[in-house]
Amino acid sequence: MRYRGRTVTKSDVEFIRGLIQAHPGSSRRNLSEKLCEAWGWYQPNGTTQAMICRGLMLALDRGGHISLPPVRRTNPNPLAKRVRPREVTIEPFAVGETLKELVLLEFRQVRRTKEEALFNGLIEAYHYLGYTQPVGEHLKYLVYSRERPIACLAWSSAPRHLGPRDRYLGWNAEARRKNIRFVAYNPRYLILPFVKVPHLASHILGRMAKILPLDWNRIYGHPVYFLETFVDPGLYRGTCYYAANWIWLGKTTGRGKNDSTNKPNRSIKDVLGYPLSKDFRERLGYIA
Repeated sequence: MRYRGRTVTKSDVEFIRGLIQAHPGSSRRNLSEKLCEAWGWYQPNGTTQAMICRGLMLALDRGGHISLPPVRRTNPNPLAKRVRPREVTIEPFAVGETLKELVLLEFRQVRRTKEEALFNGLIEAYHYLGYTQPVGEHLKYLVYSRERPIACLAWSSAPRHLGPRDRYLGWNAEARRKNIRFVAYNPRYLILPFVKVPHLASHILGRMAKILPLDWNRIYGHPVYFLETFVDPGLYRGTCYYAANWIWLGKTTGRGKNDSTNKPNRSIKDVLGYPLSKDFRERLGYIA
C-alpha cells in the first residue's frame, strides 16, 4: 500500500508489529514517536512527523495488518466545533493619499502572538470570505502605518493538487510530493476598506515577497521558492497581483479536492503564481 507518498512493504509491517510487541505498555502516541525515530521521520524543524505516522498505523490497523493497543484518551477535535473569531472593527483614520505619505510601513508576523486575535477579527469583519484557519504551516501578517493596522495577509501550506501550478512548475506526482512544502499559498489578503492609497496593495505584495521567505525559513526550518493564490474573476480582477508581477497560471476546475462527481461545484478561479528566485524550477524539482 501507499500512504502519503510512502510505499509500505511487508517488511515495514513486520517491523511495526515487532515494535508493538517490544513495547506492550506503550500508547499509540508513544509508538508513533518510536516509529518516527526508527524510520527518521522528522520535519525540517527537527520535530517528529508523529501525526502522519499515527495515521499510517491506524490505516494498517483498520486493514487488519497490525493490532494497535486500545485508545487510552480521545482528545477533542478543535476543528470540529471551531468558534469563529470575534469581529474587530476599526474607526476610519487618516492614512494619507499616496505611498510617500505612508512612511515606515511595518510588517509584523503575528501568529502565536497577542496580536493574532486582532488579525483574525479584522479578517472576520472585513474580508468577504471571513476568517478560516489556515492549513498546515502558516504565518499571519499585520501591516501597520504609524502603529495602526491597515492590511492583513495570511500564508499557508499550498494545496496539494493544482493542475495549472503543477504544469507551470514542470511537476509530476513524485516531484510534487517531494517539493510541495517549498510553495506558500496566500489564502487571505485584506486592505482595510477605508484605506484608499493607489498602488499600496501591489507595494505590500512586493515587500512580502522579500519578508516571507526569511520568516518561513526561520520558523519552519526550510525555504519557500514559489508563492501562489486564487482570484475569483467574478468578483475581482487581481490587479494588485499583476502589478506586483505575479503570473497567471491557468484556472481551477471548480471541483474542490474531495470531488467525486467530476462536475464543478464551486466558482472557477484564476490561479496566480510568483517565483522567488530565477532558478525556482530547478529548486522545485523540475521534470522536463
